[in-house]
Amino acid sequence: MSLFITLFGVLTVFGVVLALSVTRLLHICAPNEVLIFVGGQASRLGRNLGYRVIKGGRAFRVPFFEVVERMALTNMPIEVQVRGAYSKGGIPLNVHGIANVKIAGEQPVLDNAIERFLGVSREQMMAVAKEILEGNLRGVLATLTPEEVNQDKIKFAQSLLTEAEEDLQRLGLELDTLKIQDVSDDVGFLDSIGRRQSAEVQKAAFIAEARSKAESAIRGAQNRQETESAGLDAKLAALRADTARRITDARTREAALVAESRGEVGAQLAKAQAELDVQRARVELTRRTLQADVLEPARARRAAAEAAAQGAASKIIEQGRASASAMNDLATTWRLAGPGARDVFLLQRLDELVQILMGTIGDLKIDRLTLLPSGSSGSGAINGDNTRALLTAAEQIRATTGVDLVAALRGRLGGEPGTGGTPTSGKQ
Repeated sequence: MSLFITLFGVLTVFGVVLALSVTRLLHICAPNEVLIFVGGQASRLGRNLGYRVIKGGRAFRVPFFEVVERMALTNMPIEVQVRGAYSKGGIPLNVHGIANVKIAGEQPVLDNAIERFLGVSREQMMAVAKEILEGNLRGVLATLTPEEVNQDKIKFAQSLLTEAEEDLQRLGLELDTLKIQDVSDDVGFLDSIGRRQSAEVQKAAFIAEARSKAESAIRGAQNRQETESAGLDAKLAALRADTARRITDARTREAALVAESRGEVGAQLAKAQAELDVQRARVELTRRTLQADVLEPARARRAAAEAAAQGAASKIIEQGRASASAMNDLATTWRLAGPGARDVFLLQRLDELVQILMGTIGDLKIDRLTLLPSGSSGSGAINGDNTRALLTAAEQIRATTGVDLVAALRGRLGGEPGTGGTPTSGKQ
């Protein structure tokens, strides 16, 4: 009996020791963490890691040779904020966002996290991740314009994720989410963009309202047009019906109207034919009357005028022939007389010239003729104007014909012969 109690006590103690040993050596891994058994002989790709990793499930620690470390895979919220980061175009921007970072749960990225953050607090890991994200954020901002950053935050966040992914993987971290909370600037550039967009929105609203009113007016006009068109169609149908009725009535009376019209046309044609015959007779009568009263006397007068004209022409022709013959004889005589012909001719015409000149004086008996100079004036019966006129005429005849009229007059009147000069004194 005492042996049984002793055996039972030994077994109990062994069981308790075994249970305590199992409890201390068995490690259970939760789904949101990994267990790193440091000191093991695990290797990968020919490289000795010096640890083995358990993700989920359970595993025993080799006593005295391994130490167990835990790393949480839960998200680490990091507030990312940059101020005065220059965007494309040189506009400084302020960006505020929230990122969720965690330790990668898959190898080989997990190996990077173990090598860099094993035994490091979460605050230190968050600080490192924040610096990396803020640096990447400044790099992404330099490639985007303020409009792109402000208008498409999703694209901006995606660009930041792509930019930061490689750097975080080197550290064994993963960026789950990144949300841009706010984008602003200290120079008012985004505010001006907002005002411009607001103006564009208002403009679009005004345009939409105007288009709506225009469409409403167009619809109203179309409705009125359709109504008026329906009324016009009805009127047109009534007019067509009335026209068809009138056409039918006209066709029924067509034969009578045609016969009546033909009769009227025939009567008018006969009347016109009779009137035409009368007018033809009148034309013939008028033609004969004109021929007897006008044409025949005109023809007689024309014949008499032609005969008289021929007689006058014959007389003129004969006179012209006689004149031509006399002129021919005169020219022949002139040519035969030689140089003195001119003087002879002028002497033959001298009597006529003297008669013309003496006709202006009248019946006067001249005892003595004294010619005064053109500049003097006498006080006798013949005044100075007549003397000058006579002297001028004598000089013109002398210059034209070469005949000294004063000398000729002295010769005819029996005066003293002179040389044709002007006397210095005289008495009438």
